[in-house]
Order: sequence, then structure tokens, then C-alpha cells
Amino acid sequence: MLSLFHHPLPLLLRSKHHLSFHFHSLPSNSTPHSFTNLSNLLQGRIPHSHLLQIHAHIILVGAEQDNLIATRLIGHYPSQSALKVFHQLESPNIYPSNAVIRVLAEEGFCFDAFSVFRTLKSRLVSPNGLTFSFLFKACFPACDARCVGQIHTHVVKCGLARDCFVCNGLVSVYARGVKDLVSARKVFDEMPVRIMVCWTSLITGYARSAQHEEVLKLLLSMVQEGLRPEDDTMVGLLSVCSNLEIVEIENWIRVISELIDGLRYNNLTNDWVNTVLVYLYGKWGKIDKSRERFDQIAGTSKRSVVPWNAMLNAYVQNGSPSEALSLFGLMMECHYCRPNHITVVSVLSSCAQIGDLDRGMWVHDYLKAEGRKGILARNTKVATALIDMYSKCGNLVKAKEVFDQMLTKDVVSINAMIMGLASNGKGEDALRLFSKVKDFGLRPDAGTFIGVLCACCHSGLLENGRQIFLEMSQGFSVPPKLEHYACYIDILARMGLVEEALEVVNSMPFEPNDIVWGALLGGCLLHNRSELALYISKMLVKVDPRNCAGYVMLSNLFAADCRWVDVSGVRWFMREKGVKKQPGRSWISINGIVHEFLVGSQSHPQADTICRTLDGLVKEMKMANSVGSS
Repeated sequence: MLSLFHHPLPLLLRSKHHLSFHFHSLPSNSTPHSFTNLSNLLQGRIPHSHLLQIHAHIILVGAEQDNLIATRLIGHYPSQSALKVFHQLESPNIYPSNAVIRVLAEEGFCFDAFSVFRTLKSRLVSPNGLTFSFLFKACFPACDARCVGQIHTHVVKCGLARDCFVCNGLVSVYARGVKDLVSARKVFDEMPVRIMVCWTSLITGYARSAQHEEVLKLLLSMVQEGLRPEDDTMVGLLSVCSNLEIVEIENWIRVISELIDGLRYNNLTNDWVNTVLVYLYGKWGKIDKSRERFDQIAGTSKRSVVPWNAMLNAYVQNGSPSEALSLFGLMMECHYCRPNHITVVSVLSSCAQIGDLDRGMWVHDYLKAEGRKGILARNTKVATALIDMYSKCGNLVKAKEVFDQMLTKDVVSINAMIMGLASNGKGEDALRLFSKVKDFGLRPDAGTFIGVLCACCHSGLLENGRQIFLEMSQGFSVPPKLEHYACYIDILARMGLVEEALEVVNSMPFEPNDIVWGALLGGCLLHNRSELALYISKMLVKVDPRNCAGYVMLSNLFAADCRWVDVSGVRWFMREKGVKKQPGRSWISINGIVHEFLVGSQSHPQADTICRTLDGLVKEMKMANSVGSS
């Protein structure tokens, strides 16, 4: 490559055969017409070997000083070669200057790009909007606020401070590049015309800095101006919503509702505001309100995937997987809206919650057939959701297949695989995967240790669990949280070491919660520790008086000892406190349709037939039992 820049006739010209690809029709003399033909050859994608042949011919005919040819050559080369082409120009104009700044910016060489800009200024070549847009791009990886400030000064000196294109770049680099939101907002407020990309940049900047109130003000300004955000802007808005506390959510809903009730605007504005409210109501747990707002969104606006994702997320967050899958079916029937990776993650989460393996496998097949090439291997969120779904549906073979096909594994995907192995009774396999975390160049986090402790718990690996619990803080610098203590206590209690588990409870730096007491109580009932179980049941009721689990376990304990008066007393106490036993719930998938059943509920359309069948089976079992005993 170097020989091309140091020798006017490089070795590539040693035979006519090498130049037969493009040059048989080009004149060898240096004319404007031949230069035009050469510049045309440099358009589009060119194999590297052909590029070198063209470059050699450019040198041969003396066209290397032509600015258009040099500009196109620079665009095909990496930064160092592009710089050599540029520096050989005796009088470069703005076009090759912009081209080399762009190449340097794309490769992250901020200071080299700025150096070319200074050279451009010293030669009295006036920069244009493209020059500054490439310089802004160069500033992103460098995160150099001083450099951005200097470029801003040049923008003002060049009279481009009110240029919409340049101002958009300034807002973006201030807000998202160097996180100078004060300067970003100042440029934004002084813009004569604000394009939607500027709103998106500022919203994203405020979102990343957790300045929620500023985002709300921008949202209200957009409503008042009757703007319709692009999908990228909506993603920024909804990312802010995902981090709000309940009190903030209530305030946002109130303010937005009051504003839109007092304004008259077109359906387009109404639709995107409703999308925000769908998401906010979902975060608040008001699922009916979410659906009400979703149904108000016009059909044309539902061509975007954003409102569908907002409603799906609301269902998933609020434990309504069946409703989420029904909505996804409706979305797929529309045909004009393609699901994206966010849609897929929500749908797979719903499949995992209800064990709908058929639907989950359909989504997997859809991704392989209709999704972007390589999405399953490269998108860790989608792959992790698939691993979680397959694991919870009991298909570890498929879960491992997805995991093994991932090109890059992060700690979240490894945690999902460890938990999948743990929940399916493959504790030793989970521990083997845990031992390989460092081989992937990763450090285990708190979630990793939850998975391996659960693996030890489900597989009865007491000593492994004890060692891992002790080493997580000492060897991995991951301080155990309440959840880790609960897992370790569960291991000890299941193995009958209830007293040791109680010692751990008393030594915790946390107040024990219902999960801790529930694990202890389960161990007591498993190993017939009645007296201790009575004490722990009372503690469970004390820490969570509204939870039916403690009462039910206590009632079962009394029933096992035939203490029927105490059983009646517990039930009376539950009625007095208004505590109701949550009905058992189960799902079954038949021919792609998920059927949900609640204990004592007659809501299923075939409930009478099912009950008659069950009664018949019970009679047959009784008859078989009586025949066997006689």
C-alpha cells in the first residue's frame, strides 16, 4: 500500500493484464474527459484490488491533483491512507477536506479530524454545514467538551449558528456526546426551526441524566406545538417513564391529562400522547386504563410498533400473560406492523409465565424465517428471552441450543442458562457452567449467585451451596443481599439444618421477610419440626399479615396434629383481617390455544364437561381401589 503513494508507477502497472479491468477504453493523455471517466469509476463499492488499479492509473495520467477524484478516493480508503491522498493535494478545496474529516470521524480520530479542520481554515477554505456535522461526529467517542466548545465558536464565526442542520448536530453532541445539557438546551432554545431529531437528542440526554422533570416539560411543549414524535423520540420518552417512581407517574398522568383535556388537536398528536399514557398506566398497575388508552389510538398510528410494545409491556409487567399473547395475535393479524426485538422479548416472557411452549417455538421459528439475519446469534436480549422461555417450559435441549449459538454471551444470558438448569434439577450442570464464567471474560454478578444457590437448593448440594455463599463476598467481592440469604437459608432448611438456618437469620444484616420465614417454615414441615414451625408461622404472619401463605401453612400444621379448633381459629382470624387464600391457577396449551384454570372457578366454557369427566375418573379410581383392597 505504501508503494502506491511513494512511486508514480507502482508494481501494479507492470503488465497490461492488470489494467484490463477498467482502462481499455480510457485515453492515456490527461484531459478533463478522462478525469471525469476516472471519477465515475470511483463511485459505488469497489473491491480493494480494483481500487488499487484505478489509483495506479490516476497517478499514471497525472489526475491525483483533481479534487473530485481525490474526494472519491479518500472515501474508499481507511484513515491513514486517506490522509496520504489528502496531503498530496496541493490546493484541496472543501470536498476532499470534508471527505477526510468524515473518514477520521468514523474511525474515532477526533484530534486528527480537528487538525485537518485547522489546515482547512489556514488555507482560507470556508467550512460548510457538512464540515461541522463530521466534526461533531468525531467528538462523540472523544467526549471532549473543550473541543466541542471550540467547534461551536467556529460555527458562530462562520455564520452558521442558525443553520438547522448544524444546530441539530450541536444539540446532539452537547446532549449525548459530552452531556453538557445546559449548552444543549441553550442551542435548542435559540434554534429558529426545531426538527424532530433535536427533540430526540435533548430528551435522550435528559433521560440518561435522570432529569425527569425536564423531559416532562419537553413532552408538554411537544403537545402544545402539535408535534408528532418519531419512533426514536418515543423510545426516549418511554425509557424515562420506565425509571419513574409511582408518585412521579401519578403526577405525570395528572399533568398530561389536564393539558390534553384543555387543548384541541388532531388525532396524530392524540395518538402519541395516548401511547405515553398506555405505558405510564401500565407502570402504575392500572392495566384497564392502559387498554382503554390503547384502544383510543387510531389504526393508522398502530402501524408503528411502539404502541403495541407499550401495551404488551403493560400486560407482562402486571402478570397478564394470556392477555399479552392475545394482543400479540391481534398484532400479527394486522399484517402492516412487524414485531421488533422488544415485541419478541415481551411475547417470550408471556410464554414463559404460562408455559406456552407451542407459541414460544412459533416465535422462535418466526425469528429464523422472518427476522433480520443473525438476530438470534447477535441480539443477547432476544436470545436470553428464548433461553428463559425454553427453560421454564422444560425444554432444556432447545435452551442450550440457543445459548451455544450465541456469538457473544453476556452475564445476563449466562445467568438465564444457570437458572434454567437449576429450575430443571440440573444443579451440577449449573455449577459447571458457573465455573466457566471467567472463560467468557465475564465476572459473576448478584444474579449469577442467585442462580447457583438455587441450583444447590433444588439439587440438594449442601456443601457446594455453603462454599458458594461464603466465597461470593470473599472471593468475588459480591456482597450477599437478602435474596442470597433466603436461598442459603432454604438450602439449610431443606436439608433439615433448621437450627443452623435460624442462626443465619439472626446474623443477617437485614430484617427477615416473608420469603426467609417461608423457607424456614417449609423446612420445618418437611422434617416434622412442629414446635419450631408454630413459632415460624407466627413470624411469617407478623411480617406479612396480608399474605395468605403463612395462615395456610399454620392451618395445615394444626390439621396435621388434628387440632381442629386451632384450624377454625386461623380461618376465623383470616376472615376478620380480610385475608383471602389466592386461588391456584394453571395453564395448559392444546392445539396452540392456552386454557387457564382457577381453583373453584366455572369460567371455562367447557367447565361442566371437564367436571363430569373428573367425577367419572374419581369414581373409576375408587372402584379400582375397592377391588384391589378386596
